[in-house]
Amino acid sequence: MALPTGIEKLHSYLRAAQRASDGSGSVHYVIGNEAADLDSMASAVMYAYYAASTAGGDAQAAVLPLIDIPRADFKLRTEAVYLFSEAGIDPQLLLFADDVDLDTLHEAGKLKLTLIDHNKPAAARQGLSDCVTAIIDHHKDESLFNGASPRIIEPVGSAATLVAELILKTDQGLLEEGSARLLLGTILLDTVNLDPEAKRATPKDQHIVDTLLALTGADQQKLFEELQQEKFNVSALDSADLLRKDYKEWTLGGNQVGIASVLLPVADWLKKDPTLPDSLAGCAAERGLDVLIAMNAYTDPGFTRELVVYCPDESLRTRLLDCLNGSDLQLKPIDSSRADESTALFAQGNLAYSRKKLQPLLSDFFAGLA
Repeated sequence: MALPTGIEKLHSYLRAAQRASDGSGSVHYVIGNEAADLDSMASAVMYAYYAASTAGGDAQAAVLPLIDIPRADFKLRTEAVYLFSEAGIDPQLLLFADDVDLDTLHEAGKLKLTLIDHNKPAAARQGLSDCVTAIIDHHKDESLFNGASPRIIEPVGSAATLVAELILKTDQGLLEEGSARLLLGTILLDTVNLDPEAKRATPKDQHIVDTLLALTGADQQKLFEELQQEKFNVSALDSADLLRKDYKEWTLGGNQVGIASVLLPVADWLKKDPTLPDSLAGCAAERGLDVLIAMNAYTDPGFTRELVVYCPDESLRTRLLDCLNGSDLQLKPIDSSRADESTALFAQGNLAYSRKKLQPLLSDFFAGLA
């Protein structure tokens, strides 16, 4: 695939950023939020590029983008994998959380941070709060770091809109076809293609999209549809990947409970992984879980939910399944010769039950065991 015109300059910057991340000098990392979604990734890369290339840079420290997830997790963000590829950006040139040691840099007095797509550090980064010098965000203002400069917090549809606005106002030459497409696709996905019914897009998002469309020559509808398709494309992911792509964990009544959202039918998952119970057992053992639940959701042709429950302890499993079957989840067993006694498969009739609603039900159940 030929690289988009002009992307070589951005590649050159990213190579220099990798060299500057060796810990020998002071660094100013631009870091997205802990979810590390496409907006956080694209905005971190493009704002760091902008700050390092303009008067907005830091003369005392190299300005570098940081994707705040392990490198191995990048492939789980399938829409990001697709869009970075479309932009011509080699993911091998990106810096990830396991490439750097922020705590050591902090202790050595060599660290500054710009927060992108959030304005309050994640719990794991709270100890680095004194390093925050700049903020670019579109979420609710937490009224922290009032001395940051710049401190741009504006309720637009995407942080990428604010980054693109800065670049367009200051040095539009930094935006060539590839990087402009990266920002454009990010904004379209965040705003559901500027759909008024989604109530995410603002006039500023629309203006920036119009400008980026002119720079890229992209087909707006086609780009959005491709991103939507890739967001739910899990064909390249194995069971371990599927279970950690969108995963949350809680301690409930002294039990470790994990819930993964999985974007394919149980039947297709079993075809992909005929030893699925073994994969569930491996994931649960690795994480020290007493219960592992997968909430499968997909559209084929209508929206459908299914539930996979793994629990190796027979007594706990019996009580848990009684609870779930007695709830308003409206569960119907899925027959499968590939499931073993530790694993139960269900069709879920009540489509309103997302993970956010299931967790309190489980919390009440485990509290009642004490």
